[in-house]
Amino acid sequence: MAEKNTKTITNNRKARYEYEIIDTYEAGLVLQGTEVKAVREGRVNLSDAYARFIRGELWLIGMHISPYTKSTMESHEPLRNRKLLLHQRELKKIHRQIQEKGLTVVPLKIYLKGHLIKAAIGMARGKRKYDKRAAIAERDQKRDMDRLNKYK
Repeated sequence: MAEKNTKTITNNRKARYEYEIIDTYEAGLVLQGTEVKAVREGRVNLSDAYARFIRGELWLIGMHISPYTKSTMESHEPLRNRKLLLHQRELKKIHRQIQEKGLTVVPLKIYLKGHLIKAAIGMARGKRKYDKRAAIAERDQKRDMDRLNKYK
């Protein structure tokens, strides 16, 4: 995913804090015209978004795309459900993992890949409170070590 023609639009920092990411996938998004323009402006919020299977298709629920400011008549609905485009074998694999292992699907970031808008989604398992505290302590300890090494 780290190619030279990609540009990150937004990251879901809350997802990495709340969940342990097990596997990631790249998915296309089905968007309307004004949604594409608003996403290119960076007017996207992923903080409460998640993905769910509805009638055998994977849908992104809770992603907020603010209305495009320069549209004339009609704009899109900011919180509508948006379909994720994946290969059939990937959909089957994700569905199986959700059923068997009790995992959930969360969007990690939205980015441009060439002229296409893509979403990085992750298979995630919820962290417990002590896991979150351990991650914060580890991050603080690493910051302190870097600070000490800087002055040597």
